[in-house]
Amino acid sequence: MYDPTVARLTYRALLGRRRALILGALPLLLIVISVAVRGLTGADDQVAADVLGGFALATMVPIIGVIAGTGAIGPEIDDGSVVYLLSKPIKRPTIIYTKLIVAIAVTMVFSAVPTLIAGLILNGNGQQIAVAYTVAALVASIAYAALFLLLGTVSRHAVVFGLVYALVWEALFGSLVPGARTLSVQQWSLAVAHKVADGGSLVTSDVGLPTATVLLAAVTVLATWYAGQKLRSLTLAGEE
Repeated sequence: MYDPTVARLTYRALLGRRRALILGALPLLLIVISVAVRGLTGADDQVAADVLGGFALATMVPIIGVIAGTGAIGPEIDDGSVVYLLSKPIKRPTIIYTKLIVAIAVTMVFSAVPTLIAGLILNGNGQQIAVAYTVAALVASIAYAALFLLLGTVSRHAVVFGLVYALVWEALFGSLVPGARTLSVQQWSLAVAHKVADGGSLVTSDVGLPTATVLLAAVTVLATWYAGQKLRSLTLAGEE
């Protein structure tokens, strides 16, 4: 279910010079903010949780997920080059799974790693805050990559829709409407982080861990499956 050639082409597309600069901008900003905050406030657990939760997990991770998830397949569909890929003797689910793996890997590297570094800078992993938010970023990376890969498969405006979900639904409605938080990848990943932090009050979620685990798995599996189905339809259209 993994094709090295498809993976190499996808990595090349995602890590091209311009897209790599975009991917690296937010992690670099997080590190700069963390250094500045540590210099101004010292090691403060609450401040560390606020920075990692408010910027890293709520903003940086979903935006990177949008870039990696949609960029793994969207440009190929937009410019028509996906037809050449689909003409090769590669199973359509293999193409989706391979691109998903690449999107997850890129999202994890550009989100979880800087989250850990930022957490260590902010408070040296006091109360397991750095590790908890790093795990949350890792878990969220999987769901975001699958969700935005699906958007890249079904829509030519996937980046716009992805940003609307990440910045409007999760960041805006999620902070204003309690019920909306239940349908939030951010809250699901925070439930996992809460467990890693031994139930500490600095890392909280509006969703219980069992529910969050089920929803994370369901979104990832269903989004991946449906992306594969849409790719099958695209193949048939191209062949016709």
